[in-house]
Amino acid sequence: MEELIIKAKELGIEFGPKVLGALAILIIGRIVAGILKKVIVKTMQRAKVDETLVKFTASVSYVAIMAFVVVSALGQLNVQTGSFIAILGAAGLAVGLALQGSLANFASGVLMIIFKPFKVGDFVDAAGVAGVIEEIGIFNTELKTGDNKKVIIPNASVTGGNIINYSANDTRRVDLVVGVGYGDDLDKVKTTLQDILAGESRILPEPAPTIGVSELADSSVNLVVRPWVNTADYWPVLFALTEEIKKRFDKEGISIPFPQQDVHMHQIS
Repeated sequence: MEELIIKAKELGIEFGPKVLGALAILIIGRIVAGILKKVIVKTMQRAKVDETLVKFTASVSYVAIMAFVVVSALGQLNVQTGSFIAILGAAGLAVGLALQGSLANFASGVLMIIFKPFKVGDFVDAAGVAGVIEEIGIFNTELKTGDNKKVIIPNASVTGGNIINYSANDTRRVDLVVGVGYGDDLDKVKTTLQDILAGESRILPEPAPTIGVSELADSSVNLVVRPWVNTADYWPVLFALTEEIKKRFDKEGISIPFPQQDVHMHQIS
C-alpha cells in the first residue's frame, strides 16, 4: 500500500504541474479568446461593417484562437501535436478545395463590404446585369431590374468584371445625338436646341450644357446635346428632351434625316 502511495506521489509530482499548466492554458486561453472576440465585434461595428460579416469574423477568430489554445495545452502535457496539426491542415485543405467556389464568393463579399463599390439602393451594371441593389450578402448580391425581376449574382462574378455605378455621383450628363439635314440652317438648329434646354427646369445651370457639331455623316449633320442633371432626373429628362426635340423640329421645319435607298431600274431590250 505504501508503494502505491509513494508511486502516486511520484506521478503527482511529475505530472501534476503539467496538468495544472494545461488547465491554466485552457482557462486563460478561453478568457483571452472571449475578450478578443468582443474587441473584434466592437471594432467592426464602430467601423460600420456589415453585421453578417461581423458575426462571421468574430466566430472564426474565436475558433482559431481556441484551436491554438488546445494545441498549446496538449503540448504542455507532452502530447505529440505535430501529427494532430498535420491532420487539421489536411482537413482544412480538403474543405478549402471542396468549397473553393463558395470561398471565392465569400472573399468577394468581404471585399465589397469593406471597399463599398456600391450600396443598397444604387443603380449599377454588374456582371452584365443592370438594376437596383437590394441586398449585399456574404455569398451573393441581389438586384432588381427595371422590369421588376430579381437577379441573384454570385459575388465572385460581380467583382470579377467591371462595375458601373450610376448612382455614385449626385449629377450625370445626358448625352443626345441629333441629326439634321445638310440643307438645314445650323444656327437655327442650335438656337432651337438652346431654347429647348432653357425650357427644361431640371437641367442644371452648371456645368453649362454643350451643343456642338460632332460629325458630318453620310446623310445628316450630327450634333451633340449634353446637359447636366441630378442623377435622379436622368431618365425623365432624357425622355422629355427626346420628345420635345422631335416636336420642335417639326414645328420649325427642321428635317431629321433617316436612312434611304434609291433603286434605279433599267429596261434592257
